[in-house]
Amino acid sequence: MSYLRLAVCIVGVYSMFLLWAIAQERLSVPFRSIDGTSSDKFHSPLFMGTCQSLLSCLAALGYICLRRKPGQTLNQTLGLADVGKPATNGISNGTANGSTKANGHTPHIHAHDTRSRNKSLLLRYFQCAVFITSAAPFGFAALSYITYPAMVLGKSCKLVPVMLMNVVLYRRKFAAHKYLVVAMVTLGITMFMGFGKEKPSKASKNGDLSAYTQLIGLTYLLINLLIDGATNSTQDEIFARYRVTGQQMMFWINLFCTVLTSIISVLPLPYIPVLHPSTSGTELQGALEFIRTHPSVIVPLAQFALTGALGQLFIFETLQHFGSLTLVTITLTRKLFTMLLSVIVYKHKLTPGQWLGAAVVFAGISVEAWVKRKDVHAKRVIQEKEKARIKTL
Repeated sequence: MSYLRLAVCIVGVYSMFLLWAIAQERLSVPFRSIDGTSSDKFHSPLFMGTCQSLLSCLAALGYICLRRKPGQTLNQTLGLADVGKPATNGISNGTANGSTKANGHTPHIHAHDTRSRNKSLLLRYFQCAVFITSAAPFGFAALSYITYPAMVLGKSCKLVPVMLMNVVLYRRKFAAHKYLVVAMVTLGITMFMGFGKEKPSKASKNGDLSAYTQLIGLTYLLINLLIDGATNSTQDEIFARYRVTGQQMMFWINLFCTVLTSIISVLPLPYIPVLHPSTSGTELQGALEFIRTHPSVIVPLAQFALTGALGQLFIFETLQHFGSLTLVTITLTRKLFTMLLSVIVYKHKLTPGQWLGAAVVFAGISVEAWVKRKDVHAKRVIQEKEKARIKTL
């Protein structure tokens, strides 16, 4: 069942985010104005994020409502009640034992514990939302200072900050094979991207960038990766400490993201490098005016938000059941599989170094799959032995 769930998650992530990438690329090129006199780019990434987080929030809410169990309260449905500690326990136990007065404070103590738990949980969700809202602008800004290959190489190392943040923030330790998989996948994708002869158009345009300028871009990229790593490790911490599902996490994080980006969009902020590069009006005003004068942006914007929302359902399902390292491995190798598909369809030629990089990636994934299969088999053996022991009693 776990392998089937993983396969569904991989297919969902790949298909949704392939369509999402097509929409994102379309949104990065100029759109023809309604009167046909000009072509302009859509410069409202915060508005794009608001649309996606809003739809993601609604998608998560719809999913958890459909999966809602009979008799669940609203708090339990949204992950704000510990299902392992029903609120009625204190009252029912006191009544059954004939000592309602003696245990009269139990419901109040439990209610206090629940409020404390919810406050801590919502704070973690808000923390993730702040991380996500802050990380995206640095990723966009980095492309203005470094070449596209450098950006891809940096993004390929995302597995490293995820593990780093897990260790630094939450003192987690990983099995030795995890470090091996991280090293192999990162090395393989780096080789695949680095040994390619075909370079993206942005690389040639920015060929004369100074060392100082590239240092600024690399700094922005490093900030983006570290914030992403903090987000993933915080999500792991939430799953470890609280009984919540991936979709409940998705709902709350995107709800907070929507509130945050909506507030920022309507504030008349001054020019702030990276975070608010616009100098005129609010971002919401600019986005709505652009949509009015360039209606052709509506379709790719809707595709971007919808596929991003559906893709997040698979993202959080993967995160809940398989952890952030497996999730990042899937999202990283998605680039590799997309390029391999392009080789088949458009007959591109790969260098020997790229084939070697692909082999290293597949070897790393095979190590992870082999260890997981071995662990599952060991657990099944233990379960079978325990069942046999129980039968003999």
